[in-house]
Amino acid sequence: MLRFHLDEHVPHAIAHGLRRRQIDVTTTADAGLLSADDEDHVAFALREGRVIFTNDSDFLRLAASGMAHAGIVYCPPDESNIGHVILYLALMHDSLSPEDCASRIEYL
Repeated sequence: MLRFHLDEHVPHAIAHGLRRRQIDVTTTADAGLLSADDEDHVAFALREGRVIFTNDSDFLRLAASGMAHAGIVYCPPDESNIGHVILYLALMHDSLSPEDCASRIEYL
C-alpha cells in the first residue's frame, strides 16, 4: 500500500480527504519537519517509504540531482484543486505499489 507525506505548503484539507479514505498520510507537522530543509523531507519520506506530494519545484531539482526518494508527486501551486489532488492520490494508492513509485516523479 502506498503511503504519502505532504510537504509544508500543501493544504491540510488534502490530508483530511486522504485520511477519510483510510489512506496513510503524514504532514510536515506530524513528522516534526516544520521549517526543515527539503532534503530532510526527502530523507524522512525515504526512510518511511512515503511518496511526497508537493507544490515546491525544489523537490524536482533534488530528484534530478540523483537524490534517492520513494516517489514524488508534483503539482504546480496555481493548479492544485484540492478535490482533484485527493482523487489523484487515492487512485495512485489503489493502483500502484511502493516499488512502482520508487525514484519516480508524477506530474499532476
